[in-house]
Amino acid sequence: MPITSQAVVLADDDPNLLIRIREEASGLAFPPRGTVRCVGRPLFRTQTARDVGCLLDVDPAVTAWACLPRVLHHRDEWHVPGLAVTRATHVTLLDAVPTSGAPPLPGWVPVAAQSLGHRYEIRHEIDVRDGFRLENARDLLRYASYRISLGDRVRLLALLDEHGPLPLAACMQAVRDARDAIGVIAALALRRFLEIELDEARIGPDTRVARFRG
Repeated sequence: MPITSQAVVLADDDPNLLIRIREEASGLAFPPRGTVRCVGRPLFRTQTARDVGCLLDVDPAVTAWACLPRVLHHRDEWHVPGLAVTRATHVTLLDAVPTSGAPPLPGWVPVAAQSLGHRYEIRHEIDVRDGFRLENARDLLRYASYRISLGDRVRLLALLDEHGPLPLAACMQAVRDARDAIGVIAALALRRFLEIELDEARIGPDTRVARFRG
């Protein structure tokens, strides 16, 4: 599915409220800055929401995602979910919940999302930060806009086609056109030409690299 605004930005019947919420979020900044599958402006109200965005960018099941997508209503109450996530078969409205400082989410939100035909999900900070995946995703996203030569891309893919999965250090030897071999491999992983093992340990010389299979 191509990444289009229609895929993730949902229709809304309260545009003025949504504009205000987005303007408030635009004054906040949470690292890292780069994204690869975010449609529209990356706008986050908490670092936890930004961290979830990092994980979405390295989730092979995610087609696209958008920030602060729409207003949900229940009687005289309203709520704006932090993210809308598009996968092959459905859209999920998602809220990222920090460990402290966040008000409780209204109990009617899941029902409101479902009434619009969407799933609803909550991600808690303690779960988002568990394991190695988040820090590895953050490292990769430093190279979200890194430019890759056609020669380096073809050489790396041919190497993996010939030998199968290889350690990161071996893949770096195939990079000739760029000063930063890690940047080439990271950018190819973010663009889904390659797969990098993100869960076993922090990315290092022995990290497994393979062709992306989806």
